[in-house]
Amino acid sequence: MSVFMSAFAALVGALADALEPLFQTASAAAAIVLFTALVRLAVHPLSRAAARGQKARTRLQPQIAELRKKHGKNPERMQRALMELHKKEKVSPLSGCLPSLLQMPAFFLLYHLFSSGTIGDEPNELLGHQLLGAPLGERWHDALSHGGPFGEQGLVYLGLFAIVVAVATFNYRRTKQQMAANPVTPTTGPDGQPVPGMGAMTKLMPLMSFATLFTVAVVPLAAALYVVTSTTWTAVERAFLYRDVPAAGAAAVTTG
Repeated sequence: MSVFMSAFAALVGALADALEPLFQTASAAAAIVLFTALVRLAVHPLSRAAARGQKARTRLQPQIAELRKKHGKNPERMQRALMELHKKEKVSPLSGCLPSLLQMPAFFLLYHLFSSGTIGDEPNELLGHQLLGAPLGERWHDALSHGGPFGEQGLVYLGLFAIVVAVATFNYRRTKQQMAANPVTPTTGPDGQPVPGMGAMTKLMPLMSFATLFTVAVVPLAAALYVVTSTTWTAVERAFLYRDVPAAGAAAVTTG
């Protein structure tokens, strides 16, 4: 593990060195943003596949409703019929989860890298990098102890919070529009029976983007940069991928 973390630290350091002529003392922060963009580019094909799957599932809603009417009293037969329908239409019910799952290792790598004082028995030099005076290895509560919310470091976090609120508001409005245009909600499982708590989850779904504020506040600044960049990318990406289908399902909004 230490060898792997050393290699990752060397990668981030190399990116920072390459970007230093352009970004000076903020080169490591710029390297994290670039790294995030590269990760998102790598999983973009899966995001496109997930969008196609979501559109297909929305298109199949009338057929699924018919199956529920026909096999509603026979859960086992209902599940088989749904599996056959998904197989016939080449739709995977889990396709929408893959982009988020594949991004999680990158987030935890950054979290660990900027939470460790040493990497491979050597001092972690990346902890000395800053973004406009805010150390990449510190958290919001550290910034508050150095000048308060409107101090030099606190203003960096206020800027990140402002971006998160703007993106979350955009996602909130878009999700509400999608849900209004597509009143069919996934409140029943494959067996046609109601899923406990799904109704409440559907109501809370438009607000989930705002939970990113908590993440940004408690993780190291480097990981917060990853979260903010990835969340912004997701909002833009979904607006592009679903631009021709405004009612293409109210899929849950992720942190990347």
